[in-house]
Amino acid sequence: MERSLWTQRAEEHGRRVDVWTQPHLSRRRDGIKHPVHDFLFTYYSYSPAALRRWHPGFGTCLADAPEYADLRGYLVGPDGSATVTADYLRSHQPLITSTRHFLTRVADRAPTFGCFGLHEWAMVYRADETRHPVPLRLGAAGTDEVVETHRIRCSHFDAFRFFTAPAIPLNTLQPGREDRGDFEQPGCLHATMDLYKHAFRLSPLLDSDLIADCFDLAWRVRDLDMRASPYDLADYGYQPVAIETPEGKVVYAEAQRGFAEEGARLRGRLIDECVRLLQWAHQPSARQPTEQ
Repeated sequence: MERSLWTQRAEEHGRRVDVWTQPHLSRRRDGIKHPVHDFLFTYYSYSPAALRRWHPGFGTCLADAPEYADLRGYLVGPDGSATVTADYLRSHQPLITSTRHFLTRVADRAPTFGCFGLHEWAMVYRADETRHPVPLRLGAAGTDEVVETHRIRCSHFDAFRFFTAPAIPLNTLQPGREDRGDFEQPGCLHATMDLYKHAFRLSPLLDSDLIADCFDLAWRVRDLDMRASPYDLADYGYQPVAIETPEGKVVYAEAQRGFAEEGARLRGRLIDECVRLLQWAHQPSARQPTEQ
């Protein structure tokens, strides 16, 4: 890829992600926390700088790219061209294999849409303090009543592990750290957000455009996740999705279905990339330069 083209793509990528990263960095400098948008930069271990850095993905050689000489996984040749090495790809073969296996298992399951975001309510059930410095929309007693009068069916371990102790036995599912693959299903908002995690863990083997697509979806899913939560976010400009009402449940389930459809397409792209990378990993080493 000629320098004029790849620098253009890198600049376009930077402008795209700056919409998300710059407000976060500005708030961080000023010591201001955001209960909705900070999550994607604090819960996930990919820094704003890493998200902004553009990679073409394995198999593309960047002409005249000395800037990539010190980046993880890259080799810059005598002519100044940069590419991710076959050695780096092969070192990540176990991660690529496990990611493909996990995503394929999730993709093969039928999505379910009856959780109504109650995981966020279970995280503050009978709690002395909340996870965010934001008031509860229905107060503590009203929040507890919603939990007690609904069926809790959270399939996502990384949400379930934050349930309060009294809420844990109320969940009809009991996913664990080791068997999360037995429970994960594609209708879950957090499973959809986690596509971003699966993508960035494979950087720089993946095209950064795919990682940004996953972040974009996670950003929008996070908005719904918190609008349906028990928190009163009016001061942040969010109108609640009142899942404790029949009307709110309809709104939530409809949005959840739309996100699941988007997630299915991105999950398919990630699986395809894993398959492509694993095919390359089994090619003779002469096909790609290796680390010196």
